[in-house]
Amino acid sequence: MAGIRQISVFLSNQAGRLAEVTKLLADNNIDIIALSIADTAQYGALRIITDDNDKAIEILKAGNFITKINHVLGIEIPNEPGALSKVLYAFEENGISVEYIYAFVARSGINARVIIRVNDNEHGTEVLKSIGIGLISEDEILRH
Repeated sequence: MAGIRQISVFLSNQAGRLAEVTKLLADNNIDIIALSIADTAQYGALRIITDDNDKAIEILKAGNFITKINHVLGIEIPNEPGALSKVLYAFEENGISVEYIYAFVARSGINARVIIRVNDNEHGTEVLKSIGIGLISEDEILRH
């Protein structure tokens, strides 16, 4: 499957749960490269990409956290007005739904790196290529 592996961790909405996850990863020398969190009154959904997703999943499951791997698309776009709009408009024109999105700045500080979850990764990849946006690999994400 195309894309980057992202870990989703489901957390009860209690004080300290997010701290537990980050401490557990830190104690096992796992670096969080990118993250996003969304919450409701009952639970939170933490989405992370780490420098060792396989080890992170193993450790989180052993710590009794509910986890899931999702495949997301990663792109690098210029850090300028309209760059993200171009991508989102192309998806809309091609009937691709964006489920969620989060971004972080590349180490160079020149470009933004964007993680996008869409309803169809293969079609999304084709659309990105058609507008001159290449995917970044999981290895590229790890190099920040």
